Amino acid sequence: MKASLLLCAWAGLPVLAQITSPAPVGPGPAKAAEPFAFADFTWLNGNARTKEAVLDSKYFTGEFRADVNAIYSFNHPQDHTLVGSCETGRTNEIQVQQVGLGGDFHWDNVRGRIMTQFGMYSTMTPRNDASPTRGQWQADNAYRYLSEAYGGYHWDVMNGINLDAGIFMSYIGLFSYYNFDNWAYQPSYVSANTPWFFNGMRLQVFPTDKLKLELWLINGWQSYNTFNNTPGIGASLNWRPTGSLNVISNNYFLGADTPGNPKRTRRHTDNSIQWKYYDQPESLLSKMAATFTFDLGDEQGGGVSRSGTAAEPKQYFAGWMLYNRFWFAHDRHAITIGGGAITNPGRYLVLVPPVNGATAASGTPYFTANPGDPFHAWDYSVTYDFMPSPYITFRGEFNRRGASVPYFAGANGVTPPGGNQGPLGSTVAGWAPDLRRTESRINLALLVKL
Repeated sequence: MKASLLLCAWAGLPVLAQITSPAPVGPGPAKAAEPFAFADFTWLNGNARTKEAVLDSKYFTGEFRADVNAIYSFNHPQDHTLVGSCETGRTNEIQVQQVGLGGDFHWDNVRGRIMTQFGMYSTMTPRNDASPTRGQWQADNAYRYLSEAYGGYHWDVMNGINLDAGIFMSYIGLFSYYNFDNWAYQPSYVSANTPWFFNGMRLQVFPTDKLKLELWLINGWQSYNTFNNTPGIGASLNWRPTGSLNVISNNYFLGADTPGNPKRTRRHTDNSIQWKYYDQPESLLSKMAATFTFDLGDEQGGGVSRSGTAAEPKQYFAGWMLYNRFWFAHDRHAITIGGGAITNPGRYLVLVPPVNGATAASGTPYFTANPGDPFHAWDYSVTYDFMPSPYITFRGEFNRRGASVPYFAGANGVTPPGGNQGPLGSTVAGWAPDLRRTESRINLALLVKL
């Protein structure tokens, strides 16, 4: 065609414009809006405030996290062991709680994420999972240095559909597994006693850029393996109608999560609302926001019930937590005040105190978790954050916790003289742990996310 046009021009023949001019190209289909990109949601509790990735490329977005703490307990446990927390485990020391390196891979709609975990998390998180006792291959050791590890695929349908398989973070309890993302260092019991991770598959559907719907098929309630032969299923809704409001509902069903009891199944609903009710960036008081979370759950069958009878004791969980945060001076400073309470007859979600090395699998006669054993607890905290950069937080926090039964480590601690003795969690002749009903402490932390 080009050769013919050149010959016509060389010969002095007329060249028609419609032949030489390319046909106009109309606009292509409009690209769907990125989910939740219509507003700045870095104010949310459980959501990182960083707006740009430091380590980014066309194929990989890197991530580095560091969480180092120093805890002062007014109970002064002689073995420096803290009880009833997933966020910190030792007192009167400086400890690396978590160091993670990883990031997100993305190319041609294929996606993947990996985040390592080293430090206290790599020991404390696996000890709260009893499922590796079923069968072989030491899943707690295989996974202990991974907080997230999954691959998946993205479809450009509606505002996006994602299918991922592997280990991913749980949304139950509102607070993030990573303390940098949170308004407080020690979350209340609703968060601290519910899952931080799931191992399985999830399907994320974004019907609009303001709504996410999600389905889970997972091994169980924060478990590397299945406890019996029934997996857990779950569903999640995250709706952000405006840049100042976030509504979340997470729900878990079916999982038979009691070791050796395949007839006992679990249900749980976790619901939160987050509201930014004041935003004046140029004022000294630059922002205010509040969160409220309410959880309700139970176990049925296998010798327990929600309502409770002489033959089947009560086995339910009810809890709430409320936080309010104030930002100052262009969001470089913040104060958070909050707390909550739970009741959990049967103690099926209460963290097992590490008495004589006890784990979720071993249990301990010094703190039973039999159906009908009552547990009621409350807490409150005051947190101050200094944030000179979007990538670092210096945090100081006062925390006060109480329980209806002796639970927190007292002055004599929870470790027998000379160290752990016999099988983990077992009784030691002539010795008993020092457990108290209350605990006050100061948490100091340095948190980095790049």
